[in-house]
Amino acid sequence: MTTLLPNTRMDGFERWTAKAGTILAGWGALPLRLVIGYGFMIHGYAKLSRGPETFATVLHTLGVPAPLFLSWVTTITEMVGGFLILIGAFVTITSVPLAIILLTALFTVHLPYGFFSVKLVEVSENGVKFGPVGYEHILLYLAGLMNLAMSGAGRASIDGWRRSW
Repeated sequence: MTTLLPNTRMDGFERWTAKAGTILAGWGALPLRLVIGYGFMIHGYAKLSRGPETFATVLHTLGVPAPLFLSWVTTITEMVGGFLILIGAFVTITSVPLAIILLTALFTVHLPYGFFSVKLVEVSENGVKFGPVGYEHILLYLAGLMNLAMSGAGRASIDGWRRSW
């Protein structure tokens, strides 16, 4: 509901935007959940399809302890956690392990490459060549997870459905 100051009036456009804002208020989390959830699921699936041993080699190279175990934990967390975010179930709790994965990637891999996710290195007859990925996309994922954890999964979610009971 819109509160007006005394002696103020809303024109037709202001009334329309206020009403539209009220109707859409609970739906803003949906596109965020779909993108973040799918993103985590596809990253987890990529690790699984290449074999967790391959990701374990990466973790070992980075000096992460118990690389094979943590490879499996990361893969399963990304796939299951991504699915839970996608459907909007237990979003606040699910955001914590996913944020830990993101922060680990930020500090062990992406930080030295700077902010930008897309770095144009070369344009030649053979095509375009890009450099290493920075931490921009990590921050976007973290911001999205924080938003969902603090504001909720929205109306079109399992959490929203559970709250309405």
